[in-house]
Amino acid sequence: MTKALFLAAAAVAALSTQVSAQPPAPAPGQPQGNLRGNWLQADQTRQQAQQRADLMFQRLDANHDGVITRQEADQAAAKLSGTRAIERTARLIERLFSSGPTVTQAQFQAQALARFDRQDLNHDGTVTADERQQARAARQQERGN
Repeated sequence: MTKALFLAAAAVAALSTQVSAQPPAPAPGQPQGNLRGNWLQADQTRQQAQQRADLMFQRLDANHDGVITRQEADQAAAKLSGTRAIERTARLIERLFSSGPTVTQAQFQAQALARFDRQDLNHDGTVTADERQQARAARQQERGN
């Protein structure tokens, strides 16, 4: 459920309107390597991960009762366009709610921070694009074995 929660949040974030609390773009002459135009690949601090999780939870919690239901997640997914985005988000929602009918903000945030901590390979409080790629490769290798 940990991975699924974060993946669902990341998918919805990537496919919906970007939130205003994004980290600033690198200064000119200070490129952040290998971003491929995707803000989710930018270096991220633990505090930024927590802020993004909180903002994403608020976006998904349509009735603002402190709990995300399957229906609320499905409604957010329905606002997406593009077959690939819809299919990917549907799979993520299935994983997100595989262990229960609801997700609280504390659970949502804990899952996001646990994923951040796993990706922060050098434990310096920042996940870089390289660390994210290494974590992705390790997950793919685990699935292949």
